[in-house]
Amino acid sequence: MPTPDPTVPLPIDLRSDTVTRPSAAMRAAIAAAAVGDDQYGEDPATNQLQERVATLLGKEAALFFPSGTMTNQVAVRVLTRPGDEAIVSRESHLGWHETGGVAANSGVQLTEIGGRGVFTAAEFLAACKPHGHLLHPPTTLVAIENTHNRMGGIVFPQDEVGQICAAAREHGIASYLDGARLWNAAVASGRPLAELAAPFDLTSVALSKGLGAPGGSLLAGSRALIGRCVRYRRMMGGAMRQVGIFSAAGLYALEHNLERLADDHANARLIGERLAASRRIVLDLDTVQTNILVFGLATGAPDSAEYVARAKERGVLLFAFGPHKVRAVTHLDVSRAQCEVAAEVLVEIAEGRAKPVASGASTT
Repeated sequence: MPTPDPTVPLPIDLRSDTVTRPSAAMRAAIAAAAVGDDQYGEDPATNQLQERVATLLGKEAALFFPSGTMTNQVAVRVLTRPGDEAIVSRESHLGWHETGGVAANSGVQLTEIGGRGVFTAAEFLAACKPHGHLLHPPTTLVAIENTHNRMGGIVFPQDEVGQICAAAREHGIASYLDGARLWNAAVASGRPLAELAAPFDLTSVALSKGLGAPGGSLLAGSRALIGRCVRYRRMMGGAMRQVGIFSAAGLYALEHNLERLADDHANARLIGERLAASRRIVLDLDTVQTNILVFGLATGAPDSAEYVARAKERGVLLFAFGPHKVRAVTHLDVSRAQCEVAAEVLVEIAEGRAKPVASGASTT
């Protein structure tokens, strides 16, 4: 078994693809950004970014937001009414990672269906509740997360997406795509972004996940729907002023960091294949489709809290997803050599063969 190379820079941060830092070239783009007051529609870089994203997603208009959580919250607020039901995949970001925002901001009940981050049109129709029912809230929204974070970055099958959204339209139900990592889905599937977004009323994308920008997300849809989103963006505190410094970073990211996502996918696969070979790690390689690995710790391995702590001591940063579940995410700030080192470290810890960090290893 190869020994980790002490010349590889540490730490190796696999907690998320949001931990990336702007490159020198991206910082130059930020510094040179033409800015104005976005609330008056006068920020040139933001207007350009919104037009660019709308075109990429095949929608009439797009709107900049500070975060992906806010795009999700505004989308639900616009597409539902208090007391409605929204149908989502199991362990969706909307339900698990937004501190109860859907309930607090929109008064909407979430119903989780399917498994492993996906569901079928038949499962969707079986879960729908009609308007006017004596007991049940009406189903007015279906939301799909693509790629699905907690299920390991899997890509939602597009043929099924089409059937789900067609069924939703037939029953007067709105559709929303939580596409924070839609960039990864497009690269992994080989399908254009516009094709992935086409069936949905509203689609979101994030610039800070995978693309390396310091922040920002967008909602895209019809001009009428985006016009309604403007109000709720302000209501939730998301209206900003000279936001072009973020938008310039987003434009740079779209130009330079989109196609290279295939490198992140390959690095995740490299780590996944090494982990799956260990009897102390539970990982279905079929779920390693993009840049996220979610794996279990089998009997004999440390629990996730201890595992993450030991990995940190060895210079590898991870995120615990449960008592015996861990997530690792590749991104543009980790090299293939770092991923090779991380894979060996993670297997050694699971199998009780952890070694101290080699002296002389960089910690920058």
